[in-house]
Amino acid sequence: MPTYTMIVNGKPVTVEAPADMALLWVLRDKLGVRGPKFGCGIGVCRACTSHLNGAEIQPCVTPVAECSGQEVTTIEGLASGDDLHPVQEAWLEQDVAQCGYCQPGQIMAAAALLRTKQEITDEDIDRIANVCRCGTYFRIRQAIKSAAAKM
Repeated sequence: MPTYTMIVNGKPVTVEAPADMALLWVLRDKLGVRGPKFGCGIGVCRACTSHLNGAEIQPCVTPVAECSGQEVTTIEGLASGDDLHPVQEAWLEQDVAQCGYCQPGQIMAAAALLRTKQEITDEDIDRIANVCRCGTYFRIRQAIKSAAAKM
């Protein structure tokens, strides 16, 4: 079985896995990284949203072979030590979470957006396609705007 080496949340890791194994299962089952959630398995709900070299990806449809030699960041790696990322801080301030299942993916999508664009519009936020079954979209929008103001 092939092995793949990558940086996950700032730490080098090597895993043995089939080339076509979804990164989500490598993270959750082989590395014990549980922040990215399984929702649909086809990249639609985006509960698993993480970053590959700083860009948003859906690990449920990203083969591990595509991540070899790359940097993967999940919700667990977004904070800098004890200092939360501005998006995480805003999420808490705006009391966004209801059931919480989609929140890691929502936060990672917002962080990816704000990494590339700090002056955001409602249209920019509307392009975030993550699904929230509880319908906390208004609080999500407020949190993203609040985080953008802090960055």
